[in-house]
Amino acid sequence: MPAPADALDAASAADTAPAAEPAAELRADVRRVSTLLGESLVRQHGPGLLRLVEEVRLLTKESKEAARGGAGALGPWNAADVAAQVRELLASLPLDEATELVRAFAFYFHLANAAEQLHRVRELRDVADDAGWLAAAVRDIAAQGGAEALQRTVDSLDVRPVFTAHPTEATRRSVLDKLRAIDRILEVPSEEGTALRRRQDRHLAEIIDQMWQTDEVRLVSPAPLDEARNAVYYLGEIFARALPEVLDDLADLLAEHGVILPPGRATLRFGSWIGGDRDGNPNVTPDVTREILGLQNQTAVRIAVGIVDELISSLSNSTDLTSVGPELEESIRADLARLPSLDPRVLELNAHEPYRLKLTCIKAKLLNTGRRVASGSAHEPGRDYVNTEQLAADFDVIERSLRAHSPLAADGVLGSARRVLASCGLHLATLDIREHADYHHEAVGLLLDPLAELPRPYLQLPREERRRVLSRELASRRPLTGHPVMLPGHAGRVYETMRVIRQARRRLGPDVIETYIVSVTRGPDDVLAAALLAREAGLVRIFGEEPYAHIGFAPLLETLDELREAAQIVDALLADPAYRELVRLRGDLQEVMLGYSDSNMESGVFTSQWEIHKAQRALRDVAARHGVRLRLFHGRGGSVGRGGGPTHEAIMAQPNGVLEGEIKFTEQGEVISDKYSLPGLARDNLALSLAAVMRATALHRDPHTALGDRERFSALMDLVSEAAFARYRTLIDDPDLPAYFMASTPVELLEQLNIGSRPARRPDSDTASDGLPGLEGMRAITWVFGWTQSRQIVPGWFGVGSGLRAAREAGKGSELREMFERWPIFRSVISNVEMTLAKTDLEIASHYVSTLVPATLHRFFDAIRAEYELTVAEVRRLARETELLDTAPTLKRTLEIRDQYLDPISYLQVELLRRIRSGARGRDVRGRGVPDGEAADKLQRALLITINGVAAGLRNTG
Repeated sequence: MPAPADALDAASAADTAPAAEPAAELRADVRRVSTLLGESLVRQHGPGLLRLVEEVRLLTKESKEAARGGAGALGPWNAADVAAQVRELLASLPLDEATELVRAFAFYFHLANAAEQLHRVRELRDVADDAGWLAAAVRDIAAQGGAEALQRTVDSLDVRPVFTAHPTEATRRSVLDKLRAIDRILEVPSEEGTALRRRQDRHLAEIIDQMWQTDEVRLVSPAPLDEARNAVYYLGEIFARALPEVLDDLADLLAEHGVILPPGRATLRFGSWIGGDRDGNPNVTPDVTREILGLQNQTAVRIAVGIVDELISSLSNSTDLTSVGPELEESIRADLARLPSLDPRVLELNAHEPYRLKLTCIKAKLLNTGRRVASGSAHEPGRDYVNTEQLAADFDVIERSLRAHSPLAADGVLGSARRVLASCGLHLATLDIREHADYHHEAVGLLLDPLAELPRPYLQLPREERRRVLSRELASRRPLTGHPVMLPGHAGRVYETMRVIRQARRRLGPDVIETYIVSVTRGPDDVLAAALLAREAGLVRIFGEEPYAHIGFAPLLETLDELREAAQIVDALLADPAYRELVRLRGDLQEVMLGYSDSNMESGVFTSQWEIHKAQRALRDVAARHGVRLRLFHGRGGSVGRGGGPTHEAIMAQPNGVLEGEIKFTEQGEVISDKYSLPGLARDNLALSLAAVMRATALHRDPHTALGDRERFSALMDLVSEAAFARYRTLIDDPDLPAYFMASTPVELLEQLNIGSRPARRPDSDTASDGLPGLEGMRAITWVFGWTQSRQIVPGWFGVGSGLRAAREAGKGSELREMFERWPIFRSVISNVEMTLAKTDLEIASHYVSTLVPATLHRFFDAIRAEYELTVAEVRRLARETELLDTAPTLKRTLEIRDQYLDPISYLQVELLRRIRSGARGRDVRGRGVPDGEAADKLQRALLITINGVAAGLRNTG
């Protein structure tokens, strides 16, 4: 069955589609909406704009065909001549006309993307029930291990996609909502010439007109609460449709083998960083965290009330016709005594329908819970719920009665409802808290130094001595200071966040916040410092009467050094008696987060992926030695340059024994809208993730390859990685690279896109002597964004060709091909690299360079082109392809078609960048000329539209 393959390679799903008819449907849909777009342009701007669009598109198409050696409708043109003609035409346009032109091309991509998403949903519908991801996983596990292995696997499942607010979604929600409305119309089949088709087209035309008149450029940056509302929107849709269907399908498949999917246990649930991720975002304050947790609670209550209303409609069982359990009757009496304000008419109508009476009481308690949380008032036992466990206990009563008297309903409508409620709870999504390690040490220093017990100030202690001090204090029962604790600056915010965690758990239960992530963990002392602060805040008590650990701690390991030291850091933590007791109190579970973006930016795509793989193996072995379960949290971005790629392949490529049913992985930016905006896509992506984790847990406990092969492949991966890393660092370490990067990309405009609440650069960003920002303080999103917009996409492939060539020239060519065919981690990396190479367009990039970059810096592009050509040749040799993506013809064709719309946007972007950087009046902070006043505003707006257009065309921003 075709994988949707995330936002990166949506079209590749069609490469395993059965035949031409679905593809014909897609082409017809794209033709339909693009024709309606053309009619909209004529309505709103006259025929001139449409003629211009077609002229530019045709010229661009001819340019591409000539470059591929063909002859198009205009004859055997020289590719460079045609491209120059397109650029000259675009450069001559007045600004207003250029802006409308680029909007037209960008809107084409929005409409084409919507049609492609719908096409993927149609393909999924055509897949037989017994050929889906989950069906295949259940069947294979049962065949190899029987029902016992299947039950063990299901009992261990805890799959958690984690939504983040990382700013990579360039398209506004106002536009996304309209695109979803278009998909809903296209989803209903209609024949040309029918009344239905005419009505649909009128509605589509109306929506397209509204889209055209909607400003696609955000005027202000979103606040964290805005980002939370966006995530809540998607989660609400998921809980309403996709999640119930996936869990019901899994329950039915398991039942065929006599295996039970526990209805009250969260097999698949969601996490969030929005409102909890403080690292580098000063806008996420303790008050913001409180507010967002309240928003999530209100949404969870609304979802739960909707589920209860459906159950009230379904469970109309009457005691005049059937019996119920005495426990249920007693429960109803107790509820009614505590809920005197229930509508008497409802009680009268349902007097002989006990399930409806009980559910009415549950609904009242849910509504009371929402009001309690919103007002901050105290919990009233019997009138509201203080945690999901109390809600589940009420449903336990209903289930026991139904199981005795109506077992089909217990497994059916009630079981379905309970599975969703277990995932949603009263919190909607479990919030992770993330903070920079240095701020914890700052707070600890302010607590310890006044005691005057250390030989020097805490922050001046060597790391190992800090570890001993923290370990001793963590094991101690003495408080470090009186309460309330008042600390200044960052330290005060860190401590106040701990207090918010405690309050939130008291108000909403233990599922609301479970993990505290320590960013930039370089040693065990970084995690111990956070744990000590948690002890001071009342979240942890390791020794004494009634010990507890209300939250766990996860080191975030993201640089090359940290990944290579991962096992030593976690081993030292687990060897510490006080910290080991904390882990025991958390159920012997240690979570570790692996960062993909920063390691990729530092070391290149191949080395990053290989070092993360090796870190996983080492962490698996350390956890086993200490007798703890390991839960890995994969901090993946959307693009290959930030660790992205197809989810299923990524999970299956992990080392054996790493997965034991539990996994977390980030979902962010455009990936969220691509994977979860349509119910069919959301359903398939959730099923895909569940199936992959089930397979990896049950069927990949032992290595797929013999020990000798693993050692041989590992040595070969090391060889490729070493050469790839060396080549990548020759680029990164050049002191002039920041100047080239800034000149050849529109990266200075990222902040003006207003796509996230977090600043585009780190607070401690470095500045080189020429006034240009350096790379050290640059975020990986900014890094990938710039290279992607200029079509160079360096983070997704640079260095790989050198690595493969080094291995081949060392006589390892046949082993490379063997490893490609047999080892998932290598095949996954090369597959992602190949897709990125196909999206790279160095002919377009050369126009950025020749127009915008000083001649003294052109050597960088020469190096990029040389490495690109080498990497293409090596990947083609490895995959035995004549051209890139020969094994994925639909994706290949899709990218080729997109170029005729994408290239003009890039040409316009270059022209607008040239204009804004060479304006006659005013100077910007880097000494470049900028125009004044209204012209500058219009130029910037037009440039931002080109950025949105390139992002839509490539299906990712950063």
